[in-house]
Amino acid sequence: MQIGNIKLKNNLILAPMAGVTDVGFRSLAVSYGADYAVCEMVSAKALKYKNKKTEDLLITAPNEQIKVAQIFGSDPKIMASIVKSKYLSKFDIIDINMGCPAPKIVKNGEGCALMKNMELAKSIISECVKATNKPITVKFRAGIENNVNACEFAKMCEQAGASAITIHARTREQFYSGKADLKLIEKVKKSVKIPVIGNGDVIDEQSYLQMLKTGVDAVMIGRGALGKPEIFSEILNLNKPVNKLEDIKFHINTLRQYYPETLVVKEMRKHILWYLKGYRNSTQLKTQIVKEKSLDKVIDMLETFFNETK
Repeated sequence: MQIGNIKLKNNLILAPMAGVTDVGFRSLAVSYGADYAVCEMVSAKALKYKNKKTEDLLITAPNEQIKVAQIFGSDPKIMASIVKSKYLSKFDIIDINMGCPAPKIVKNGEGCALMKNMELAKSIISECVKATNKPITVKFRAGIENNVNACEFAKMCEQAGASAITIHARTREQFYSGKADLKLIEKVKKSVKIPVIGNGDVIDEQSYLQMLKTGVDAVMIGRGALGKPEIFSEILNLNKPVNKLEDIKFHINTLRQYYPETLVVKEMRKHILWYLKGYRNSTQLKTQIVKEKSLDKVIDMLETFFNETK
């Protein structure tokens, strides 16, 4: 598969997830075989006003050979200005979020709200395409407010110049409940000629193969990768050895290179709870880690736990 001039090898991608796909987690996903891992979505308006926290979300790891940023907003001019700004200069692909279901985002007319404003969505995409020679992609949902218009939206994205699209086959109202509609993904794939990436409910090789049956060109994994970046290796049968303790330490130490200790402690808590999912007798450790403010002590506790569970 090719997105614009960017060639993929494995056709497996880590989805952008707010508060999850930080530089450490993305680096792990790529090391386990993901073609690329998308940064957390960032506000174009926040970048325009030089918001430091937003800029920090765009830090990338040395092993990210294909760098992909995802931006959101509802002003075509601002979106286009950010696409050609210094903030996104190092990125190879720029994705536009038109699928986020969060109430705050939708209320502002951004994310999934753009699925009910096709003309504005088309203007945003076309302005961004004009602003760069890099591939512009779009991620969206099945629909919003009981209007499942994913096929029409996909055609519009193609007409506006998008190089590829990603479809998460749930409506805005479903958020992440129920099952992703694979038949809808199949219809979307048949409705356009540009590459289509399928997203939703891929948690193992079996669900990956089910997604491939829709005819998609690539598969994007989101929640199935939480605490389990090795999912890419497992699906691709790469047989990469997994050392959960070393992965957690790598994640922590990568974040430490770029962010203050207090922020890393806060961000790693949820990640560590995901990493420890399924481990017997980890309840007490989880309780301690949530309260601990020293990363070195967290690492010590983890080393003790994993040494005892060998």
